[in-house]
Amino acid sequence: MQPAKPDNTVLIDVLQTKMPFGKYKGTLIADLPVYYLEWLQKNGMPPGKLGMLLSTTYEIKINGMTTLLNQLKAALKGHQQPGTTTTIPKIT
Repeated sequence: MQPAKPDNTVLIDVLQTKMPFGKYKGTLIADLPVYYLEWLQKNGMPPGKLGMLLSTTYEIKINGMTTLLNQLKAALKGHQQPGTTTTIPKIT
């Protein structure tokens, strides 16, 4: 059996997906405050892809890796062009 490969599009989705409901409707998932993610974690994340993106963001933020999101956000701004596929740029 081969080991599972990580899906690098998850981080891009975290940076580009907006919260579809609630107090932070319209806010990018990566920009949600930790206390809101903690509340969702305690009360139950929504099902499906949205829940997975919120859980991923929660884990990144509580483990002190917010810099990762900030670096990726800056790198994506510099590399994204209209009509092209987004890829994760190399961060040095």
